[in-house]
Amino acid sequence: MRGGSVPRGRDGEGQGGAGGLGPLRPARTGEQVAHRLATAIALGEFGPGDRLPSERDLAALLRVSRESVRAALRVLARSNLVEIRRGRGGGAFVVAAKDESGRAAAPEPWAELAELLDYRRLVEGMIARTAAERAGAADHAALARALAAWDAAATTAQARERDAGLHHAVARATHNGRLVQLHERLASELALGVPSGPDDTARAHHHALVAAIARADGDGAARVATEHFTVADATLTPHPH
Repeated sequence: MRGGSVPRGRDGEGQGGAGGLGPLRPARTGEQVAHRLATAIALGEFGPGDRLPSERDLAALLRVSRESVRAALRVLARSNLVEIRRGRGGGAFVVAAKDESGRAAAPEPWAELAELLDYRRLVEGMIARTAAERAGAADHAALARALAAWDAAATTAQARERDAGLHHAVARATHNGRLVQLHERLASELALGVPSGPDDTARAHHHALVAAIARADGDGAARVATEHFTVADATLTPHPH
């Protein structure tokens, strides 16, 4: 509950509360982690034959227990998205099925993922508009530095980290802590699912976004941010029911 003092467990869920709310069962948390990993596979962050990060690394990245990660990997194995190999050199390896176009099938439930992506587009558009309206000289300088750092990224990993830094700088330029927190929460939900390498489309979006904020163009900033976060949707293949 917002503003409350509910204790939190290792998996980040409240340990009790009003209205029958309580901690997520490990199995449920495992399903959520499985959905996150399936999203990453569908978006191409991990391709067939790729080894997923270790249980320890995934637990640290997603801020969940290793038990939840193991439960997630069992879900993915049952869905034939990964193969668990034992022994030296073992781990969880992607064996994602492909659709007719050669892309990984979208994770289930598609409606939930589509709703999350739509929500992020709407929120990030609002954040960009607010940043353009409120950013000061210090914010413009921070955005210019973040953009230059992203441009100079030498690897995909660097680009991903600096992409996060750039969008965090946009959120901070709103001068609203709640919007910064909302941005961070959404970024975390898609942390394993949104590619952010230094491709030409991302470069054009980043430069256009920073330029729109610099000239206090709220409509332009919102439009660019919305388009930027729409790109991830296009890589998914929905499976309506």
